[in-house]
Amino acid sequence: MGSDTGLENSKRFLSTWLIGGLVAGLSVMGLCAAWPELSPLSIVGMKKKKKRPIRVYMDGCFDMMHYGHCNALRQARALGDQLIVGVVSDAEITINKGPPVTPLHERMIMVSAVKWVDEVIPDAPYAITEEFMRKLFDEYNIDYIIHGDDPCILPDGTDAYALAKKAGRYKQIKRTEGVSSTDIVGRMLLCVRERTSGDSPSHASLQRQFSHGHGQKKFDDGGSGSGTRVSHFLPTSRRIVQFSNEKAAGPDARIVYIDGAFDLFHAGHVEILRLARGLGDFLLVGIHTDQTVSANRGAHRPIMNLHERSLSVLACRYVDEVIIGAPWEVSKDMITTFNISLIVHGTVAEDDDFEKDNRNPYDVPKSMEIFKVLESPLDITTSTIIKRIVSNHEAYQKRNERKGESERRYYEGKNYVSGD
Repeated sequence: MGSDTGLENSKRFLSTWLIGGLVAGLSVMGLCAAWPELSPLSIVGMKKKKKRPIRVYMDGCFDMMHYGHCNALRQARALGDQLIVGVVSDAEITINKGPPVTPLHERMIMVSAVKWVDEVIPDAPYAITEEFMRKLFDEYNIDYIIHGDDPCILPDGTDAYALAKKAGRYKQIKRTEGVSSTDIVGRMLLCVRERTSGDSPSHASLQRQFSHGHGQKKFDDGGSGSGTRVSHFLPTSRRIVQFSNEKAAGPDARIVYIDGAFDLFHAGHVEILRLARGLGDFLLVGIHTDQTVSANRGAHRPIMNLHERSLSVLACRYVDEVIIGAPWEVSKDMITTFNISLIVHGTVAEDDDFEKDNRNPYDVPKSMEIFKVLESPLDITTSTIIKRIVSNHEAYQKRNERKGESERRYYEGKNYVSGD
């Protein structure tokens, strides 16, 4: 009797549970029919649907590309999720500033290699026109147009970013002090004048005068009227950290090492670094000291000092780590310390006659059979860039005179701008 009652109760409970579940299911179906967005599939879809990335645009000539350009791109990228960069055409640069030192295809290589850049637009206009701005907003889905705090004035005296500001789609970043393309060209022009005037090496050390602040005058007035500003680059640990990669090489990583001066960091450097990176998991780059470069390439070298050259190399997407002040000779101890698997050198280099030296810097890795010579993709060296300036120095001197005046006005009216 007791067992019959228990069985009846179990049947009754099961029936109630099934009916309740059916009613609840019908209720949910009704709610989903009335409000489709409440459907479980829709809720899952909402979770998976990502917010549209904020796309920011920055343009520039990026001629004689340096760490100041790279820092501007780093700051611009921090204002959004994706950075699209417009590279101004050769013709537009010539009209607005004078002839570029590096042609468009080289400038495209340089900008594309910066690790904070997501997309590159070639032949961008020098000024943001209404038509181009619409194209940026509609075709490239740009949210904001970015520029530094230094004014960009067109030949007619108008602001190149006036339309973007009017549209409320403009954001400003802080200009990187201590370097500009005008300044770098000026360093080389001074180099030409000093060689011509027959100054002694102690007076002709361009790198010391400009990069270490030994010049006492605010503007160069060495008889040419070039208006070149004597820059004082002040390296900080914060800037080096900002440019550095966070990841370290794993214990089993194949570490490739390449060294050099990397002065006036150019497209030839970028392409050989790209090839080197493809040979392993981690690319370690050794950057020689100013003294080492001067000893091997002459008193007027390097044009850029050690910290300037280090930042330019660190900004390259193919580089994982740098040795700031690497030794000229690669020792067994160094190979062991950094767990280096392969050491490479390009066929196009200013010190490509190292094989003839009594003390070959790569004797140790050669004896260990971990040395490889890579065919350089581009026939460009730092001397190539300098020769371009020298061969057309009058045109570049005139360009610097014009730019020197705008630089002077900027520094005279300069105020503190927050940012990094």
